[in-house]
Amino acid sequence: MFKCKLENFSNWMIEKVLEEEKVAWRYFTRDVVPFAAMFAVECTTVGSNTLFKAATIRGLSFYVFVFYSYVVSTLLLLPLSLIFGRSRRLPSAKSPFFFKIFLLGLVGFMSQIAGCKGIEYSSPTLASAISNLTPAFTFTLAVIFRMEQVRLRSSATQAKIIGAILSISGALVILLYKGPQVLAAASFTPLSPTISLHQHLASLESKWTIGGLLLASQYFLISVWYILQTRVMEVYPEEITVVFFYNLFATLISVPVCIFAESNLTSWVLKPDISLAAIIYSGVFVSLFSALTHTWGLHMKGPVYISLFRPLSIAIAVAMGAIFLGDSLHLGSVIGSMILCIGFYTVIWGKAREDTIKTVAGSEQSPFLLTHIIEDEAFPLN
Repeated sequence: MFKCKLENFSNWMIEKVLEEEKVAWRYFTRDVVPFAAMFAVECTTVGSNTLFKAATIRGLSFYVFVFYSYVVSTLLLLPLSLIFGRSRRLPSAKSPFFFKIFLLGLVGFMSQIAGCKGIEYSSPTLASAISNLTPAFTFTLAVIFRMEQVRLRSSATQAKIIGAILSISGALVILLYKGPQVLAAASFTPLSPTISLHQHLASLESKWTIGGLLLASQYFLISVWYILQTRVMEVYPEEITVVFFYNLFATLISVPVCIFAESNLTSWVLKPDISLAAIIYSGVFVSLFSALTHTWGLHMKGPVYISLFRPLSIAIAVAMGAIFLGDSLHLGSVIGSMILCIGFYTVIWGKAREDTIKTVAGSEQSPFLLTHIIEDEAFPLN
C-alpha cells in the first residue's frame, strides 16, 4: 500500500515538473524571445539612422539611400524565400493578398522617404524621441479598425488612452520647444562667415520643426504598416515570403520615384565609403532583419506590443549622436522625451493589465475554451 502511494506521488511529481518545464518554455518562447528580438531591432534601427545621418553630411542623397537599401534587402531575401518560404501555396493573383502587399510596399516606401528627410533636417535623437508616438498611433488605429477593444470603464483602456494623449503631448513639446543646450557637442558643418548667427539659428529652428513633422508622419505611416502587415499575416502567415514581396513591391515603387527625384547621375555612383556602409547596413539590418522580426512579432504578439519598444532607442540615439555625429541635446527634447516615456509606460501598463485580465478569465474556462483564448492571443486579429 505504501509502495503504491509512493509510486503515485513520484508520478505526480514528474508530471508537475514536466508541466512547469512546459510553462517555462512557453514563457521563454512567447515573452523572452520576442522581447530580446524587439530590443535588438531598436538597436539596429538607431545604428542605421546614425550611419545615414553621417552619410548625408557627406553628400548622400536620401532617394539613393532608400532605393539601394530596398534593392539590397530584396536580393538577399530572394534565395531565402525560395528555400524557406514556400511551405504553403501562394494565393492566386486575383486574391486581395497581392493588393495588400502593394499597399504595404507603398506605405513602407512613403515612411522611409519621410523618415530619411526628417533625419536629414534634424537628428537621429529626435527620430528616436518622436518614435514614441508609435504606440499611440497604433492603439488609435487598432481601435478604429476594431482590433483593440475599448471599455471606457476599464482601467486598462483608460491607461492606454491617457498614455496616448501623453505621448502626443510629449511630441508637441519636442517640436514646439527646443530650449537651451543640455549637452553641447562639436558640429560637422561650420558656420559660413556670410551668414549671420541669427539667420543660422532661425534656419535650424525651421528645419528642426519640419524634420519633426516629417518624422511624426513617418511613424504614423509605420503604425499603418503594422496594421496592414497584421492583416496580411492573417491571410498568409509566411514571414519570409511576405517580407520578400513587400521589399520587391517597395523596390518597384521606388524606381520611378527616386530616379525622377534624383536626376543627378553622379549621385547614383557609390564609392567604398560611409555611404555604401550605410546602404548595406540598412538593407541587411533594417529592411531585412527588422522587417522579418517585426513581421514575426506581429504574427506572435500583435501590433500594439511591437510598437511599445520604440522608447528604448532614445538613450542609444543620444549616445551615438553625441559620439559619432557631434549632436547637441536640448532641454525641450529632454522634457518631451520624459513625457513621451511616461505615456509609453502608461500604455504598457494598460496593455499588461488587459492581458492579465484575459489570462485570469481564460484560466476559469474549460481547457477547450482556454486553447482558443491562447490562439486568440497569438493571432489577435482573427
